[in-house]
Amino acid sequence: IVADFIRWAKVNGIPVGPGRGSGAGSLVAYVLDITDLDPIRHDLLFERFLNPERVSMPDFDVDFCMEGRDRVIEYVSERYGSDRVAQIITYGSMNARAVVRDVGRVLGHPYGFVDRIAKLIPFELGMTLEKALVQEQELHKLCETDEEVRGLIDLARSLEGLARNVGRHAGGVVIAPSALTDYTPLYCEPGGGGAVTQFDKDDVEAIGLVKFDFLGLRTLTIVDRALRTVNRRREQQGEPPIDIAALPMEDREAYDLLKACKTTAVFQLESRGMKDLIKRLCPDGFEDLVALVALYRPGPLQSGMVDDFIDRKHGRAQVTYLHPDLEPILRPTYGVILYQEQVMQIAQVLAGYSLGGADLLRRAMGKKKAAEMARQRDVFLEGARAHGVEEAAANHIFDLMEKFAGYGFNRSHSVAYALISYQTAWLKAHYPAAFMAAVLSSDMDNTDKVVGLIEECRQLGLDVLPPDVNVSEYAFGVDGEHRIVYGLGAIKGVGEAAVEAILAERRTGGPFPDLLDLCRRIDLRRANRRVLEALIRAGALDGLGRHRAALMARLTAALRSAEQHTRDHAAGQDDLFGGPIAGHGVPEAPEPPEWEDGERLTGEKETLGLYLTGHPITRYEKELTDIVTARIGELAADADGNGTGAARVPPREDRPAVIAGLVVALRVTQTQRGARIAFLTLDDRSGRLEIAVFSEAFQRYRPLLAKDRLLVVKGSLSADEYTGGYRMSADCIWDIEQARAAFARRLEVEIDSEQAANGFVSSLARILTPFRVERGAQNGAGGCPVWVEYRRPDARAHVALGAGWHVRPTDELLQRLEELAGRERVRFVYRARDGAAGRGFGAGADPV
Repeated sequence: IVADFIRWAKVNGIPVGPGRGSGAGSLVAYVLDITDLDPIRHDLLFERFLNPERVSMPDFDVDFCMEGRDRVIEYVSERYGSDRVAQIITYGSMNARAVVRDVGRVLGHPYGFVDRIAKLIPFELGMTLEKALVQEQELHKLCETDEEVRGLIDLARSLEGLARNVGRHAGGVVIAPSALTDYTPLYCEPGGGGAVTQFDKDDVEAIGLVKFDFLGLRTLTIVDRALRTVNRRREQQGEPPIDIAALPMEDREAYDLLKACKTTAVFQLESRGMKDLIKRLCPDGFEDLVALVALYRPGPLQSGMVDDFIDRKHGRAQVTYLHPDLEPILRPTYGVILYQEQVMQIAQVLAGYSLGGADLLRRAMGKKKAAEMARQRDVFLEGARAHGVEEAAANHIFDLMEKFAGYGFNRSHSVAYALISYQTAWLKAHYPAAFMAAVLSSDMDNTDKVVGLIEECRQLGLDVLPPDVNVSEYAFGVDGEHRIVYGLGAIKGVGEAAVEAILAERRTGGPFPDLLDLCRRIDLRRANRRVLEALIRAGALDGLGRHRAALMARLTAALRSAEQHTRDHAAGQDDLFGGPIAGHGVPEAPEPPEWEDGERLTGEKETLGLYLTGHPITRYEKELTDIVTARIGELAADADGNGTGAARVPPREDRPAVIAGLVVALRVTQTQRGARIAFLTLDDRSGRLEIAVFSEAFQRYRPLLAKDRLLVVKGSLSADEYTGGYRMSADCIWDIEQARAAFARRLEVEIDSEQAANGFVSSLARILTPFRVERGAQNGAGGCPVWVEYRRPDARAHVALGAGWHVRPTDELLQRLEELAGRERVRFVYRARDGAAGRGFGAGADPV
C-alpha cells in the first residue's frame, strides 16, 4: 500500500521525502522505492524497524510536499474506497488556564476578573491547577480569601483534563480491510470536511487498524521549486537536468558553506544553537551531518556528550573503546555511543543478543523500568560471560549503555534527514538565487521571515529587485544567476486574487505601458483602489513611466477613466476602430514633487515589511560620522584582519565604542532572578551588531527600545566567540535628537549679506521659538546651542545666540532651517573625541 501511494505521488510530480524514522533501515522499502536510502551503504538496521520480538505494528511515516499531501490522501481514498479510508481524530483537553476561562465565562464573571485569575496560573508544560495553587502564592491566597475565586477554581478542578474540542491529526490516516464502521465510530466535521475516526491514534492501533502518517514537509516544496527553476534554465542552455537523488555526497562547496555557518534556510541546520554546534564540529563529510542531527538535542547537549564527541573528532581527546570488539561499531562516532542502533549492536556483539532481542533491550533502557532493567542486566551479563567478557567490564558497559540509551537517537532517521540537509546545502551553495527564491516563496505570508531571508540574500551577494507589475510573478523568481525578483504575492494588502487578475491580463495582453492602461485592462473588482495604492507604495508600478508621487496623484483620475471606459464598452460605445472614445483619458495636471526618501521608504516598509530601495540611516550618515567611533562593517573587517583575509581574533578585554544604527531586531527576555534584559540588533548599512542591554540600562532606556528606530549606543565591545567578531553591552543609549544634544557643540546656520537684509533675524526667531528648551535636562535633552555664521565677501563672523535660545535638535527644526537658509548651510558641529570622532563613516577608520 505504501509503495503504491508513493509511486503514484512521484508519477504525478509530488515530491516525496527520502525516508523518515526506522523505516529507512528496510532494504525491501529501498528496493520498492518507498525510501531513497541504501540501508547497507549507510549501515542501518532492519531490526530497528521490524523484528520477530516486536509486538506492536510498525508503520511508515512519509514526508510529502506541503502542496501535494492532500492530493495523495485523496488518491488513497479513491483507490481503496472512501468508506475504508479516514483521517484520525484528536481531542483537545481542558488545561489549567483554558478550564478557568471556560468556567468563568459560563458563570458570567467579568472578563477582567477571569483573565486576572487565569494569568496567575504559570504558563508551563504539564501545569495543573493543583500545581498552580502550590507554586503561585497569590492564587492560593485569593482562593483562601475570595469566595468567588474559590468557587471558580473548585468547579474548574472538577472539569480539568476533560475533552474540550476535537480536531484532525496532522498526518494520521487509517485504511481498513472493510468499511470503517465495522471497526470504529466516525465523526463528521462541521461544514462537511470529511469523516474522521472517533477513536484517537492509540485506540485505532489498539483495535488492530494500521495507521499511516502522511506528513507535509515544507522543505520538499522548497527543493522542488528550486529544482524546477534550475532545470528550466539548464534546459534552455542545453544541459541535462539535475537529479536531486543522485548528487555527489562529498561536494566541497556544500561543506564549505556549512563550515562557514551560512546555514540559514538549510534544513535542520539553521538555528543559532545549531550554527554554534556546526562551528565547533566543522563537518567535512556526510557522517558528520548525520551526527549533527543526532547531537543537537537536549540530552546530548546537557550530558557533555557533544563536547566529548567534538574533542575526539579534532584530536583534542583520545578516542577509546569500551572493549576491542566494539571498535567497528563505535569508530564512526569516535568511541561515543550516539545512536540507538549502536546500543543494539553492542548487545549483539558482546552478549549474543539477537537484534530483535537487542531492540527490546533498547526499549527497556529508554523506559527505565527497574524490574525489567534488572532482568535485562542478568541476561546481558550472562551473555557477556559466555563471550569472554569480564563481569566488571560487562557491568560498566551495561551502565554506559543504559545512560546513553536515554540520549541515543534513531540513526535511520538521522541519515534520512541529514540527506535533506545536504541537498538543501548543495542547492544553496551552487544555485543560491534559485534556492533563496524558493525559500522566500514558501514564507511569503510571514513578513518577519521574509525580512530576515532578504538580509541573508544580501549576505550571499544576491540582488533583490523590487516588485514590478510587468516582470514579477506571484512568487519570488530569479533573473540570472545572482538576482531575485520580488514576488507580487509578498506585498501586504494585495492578495492572491488581485495578483492572479493582473498576471492573467499581462499574459493575455502583454505588459502595461502606463497606469491608465493597467486600470482599464484589469478587473477592478479584484484589484481595487486599495490594491493599486499598495502596489504604488511598494514600487511595483515604478516601471510605468512616472514616480510614485505622480502615480498616486493620478490614480483617482485613472480609475474614473477606467470605470467610464468599462461602462462605454459594455454599452457598445467604442469609436469607429474599436478603441476608447476620445476624452476618456487622464487629464494632464502639474506633476507633483517626488516623495522624500523618508516617505518612499515608509511606503516600502508598510507594504513589503522592509526597506528595499534605500535605508533610513542614509540621511544621517554625514553627521553620524562625527558621533560614532566606527561603522559596524569596519568592526567585522577588523576581526578579519582588516579585510585582508588574515584572521585576527578580536581582543578579549572590553573596549569602549560608540555605534549607531537602525534597530532591526529586538528581543526582551527575563533572567532567572526576574530581571528584564534586551538584545537588540543594529544595522548601519555596512553590517549588523548585536547589543546586550542589561537590567539597569534596560530600565533607564526602555522607552527608546523599539524596532525601526535609529539609536546611538555607547558601550563596551568584546569578542564574540560564536561569530568570531564583536558583541557589545550598552552603557548609554540615545535617539538621534538626544545624540545631537549630547555630542554636538552647536547648531550652525550660515547666511550671507543678502539673506541678512531680508528679515532673516525675525524669520530665524520664529522658527527657533517652538524648539527652545531649558538648560540642564538629563540625557542630552538640555538642548543644543545655536550659532549664526555670517559671511560677506570681505569678512566672516560667528554669532552665538544666548543660552535662552538653546533648542531641541529635531529633524523638523533642521528641515525648517534648511528651507530658510539652504540645505548646505545648516549643520551640526561636533566636538572632537580623542581623534576618533569624525572617522566612523569614512574610509579607513580605526574601529576604536
